[in-house]
Amino acid sequence: MGGGSDMNEQELGKHFMESALFSFRYMKDRGDRTFEQLDVEDMLWSTGPDTNSIATVVRHLRGNMLSRWTDWLTTDEEKPWRDRDGKFEPPPQIRKEELIQQWEEGWARLLEELANLETDQLLGSVMIRDRPHTVIEAIHRQLHHCAYHVGQIVQLGKLRKGREWKTLSIAR
Repeated sequence: MGGGSDMNEQELGKHFMESALFSFRYMKDRGDRTFEQLDVEDMLWSTGPDTNSIATVVRHLRGNMLSRWTDWLTTDEEKPWRDRDGKFEPPPQIRKEELIQQWEEGWARLLEELANLETDQLLGSVMIRDRPHTVIEAIHRQLHHCAYHVGQIVQLGKLRKGREWKTLSIAR
């Protein structure tokens, strides 16, 4: 490692997990802070008939997280009970509290599973859609997936609120 570090594998694994958990919590916070600015109509709004609303993205992320992180060390992430395509249908009439509950449920599963992971499991193998991945690869895959969709949520919130939007970072 650069900088003359004598970090051993255990320390490196611990650092990786702390970094991954920090990144996931940061993304969740960005979604949380977006939802604070929105009402349910905003969350159901989309830019057009072929685009997803925030509600649809929340439902998709929940399904992904529950499927991927349930019994994930021993079973394929694509569970038979997951309705992958159904999550992209326009959501039924739903209350904001229900969407937030779904958001929280997905994140709770992911964060709990990662918090309970031992560093000696990082190089173990897990299956994602019938393809083996190391645990590290699975975590990186989830980081990319969450960043993509949380970015969509923030952008949709910003588009919907226009000048009323309160920035989540440094203002222009």
